[in-house]
Amino acid sequence: MSWGGLRRPPQAPRSERRSEFVTPRRCCFGDAVSGRAGVLLLPAVLALGLLFVAPQVLMFEASLGRRSAHGGVVHEWSAANYVRAAEPLYVEILGRSLVLALATTAVCLALGYPMAYWLARRVPRRWRSALLVLVILPFWTSFLVRMYAWMFILRNEGVLNAALSALGLPAVNLLYTDAGVLLGQVYGELPFMILPLFVSLERLDDALLDAAADLGASPAAVFRRVVLPLSAPGVVAGSLLVFVPSLGAYLAPDLLGGARTAYVGNLVQSQFAVARDIPFGAALSFVLSVLVALSLLACRPPLQRAGSAGAA
Repeated sequence: MSWGGLRRPPQAPRSERRSEFVTPRRCCFGDAVSGRAGVLLLPAVLALGLLFVAPQVLMFEASLGRRSAHGGVVHEWSAANYVRAAEPLYVEILGRSLVLALATTAVCLALGYPMAYWLARRVPRRWRSALLVLVILPFWTSFLVRMYAWMFILRNEGVLNAALSALGLPAVNLLYTDAGVLLGQVYGELPFMILPLFVSLERLDDALLDAAADLGASPAAVFRRVVLPLSAPGVVAGSLLVFVPSLGAYLAPDLLGGARTAYVGNLVQSQFAVARDIPFGAALSFVLSVLVALSLLACRPPLQRAGSAGAA
């Protein structure tokens, strides 16, 4: 078409013209969103760097030094503290702490799963909040005060032995033993197992359970084939929340275990406060941090599989 001898230049189809204007807007919008996300993530990144990465770097740097004559740190690049940490004595202490953490996790899972299932699937909804408050009620008191209360309960003339004596049963000696340490750890960490399990079990779709029952599955089969796989994220999360602090536990082994048995948490504390060997204490702490990081990495595949199974 022409106007007064002028020819109109050829134009692209309407769909192509629309894309010419829409695409830059999308690009600008995407850049804006990514910029906002970066701003929002900045405080978390700074907090992670200042509160986790920087202390780990400083601890690793101190672990490569040696103890000075006055209990300070002589900075030099040496792996002597890590070689010392690999001695049989310290490996045994680390293994004992690992056994304590695994036993605490297993006992908390055995006790916490039935309790969480009862709270999530059997208790009327109007009572759940009140019962969950009872689960977290011990957190309202200092862990140190609660461990001293357990010392009063477990001592030879304590409440437990007084009750056993009233029933005509022999007294038991649990204070300053590994069993007493395990009891204190389970008491302190059990709520951390119950809460993730409760969240996973409460989210179960009742239609799935009804469908499994309609297909002829027994209650045991429904639990094994439906409930347990779908609650696996809560099992893994609760196990991590119990295992990680139990691996470096200090108060329960120190107060309920006494000086008879050494755990890695007590060993690290003694190196910093008693022996004043900061480099060796830093090396033990860094080894403990590496073990925790490896346990977190080992739990990633189960969490991913459980999440994909739940999504499916």
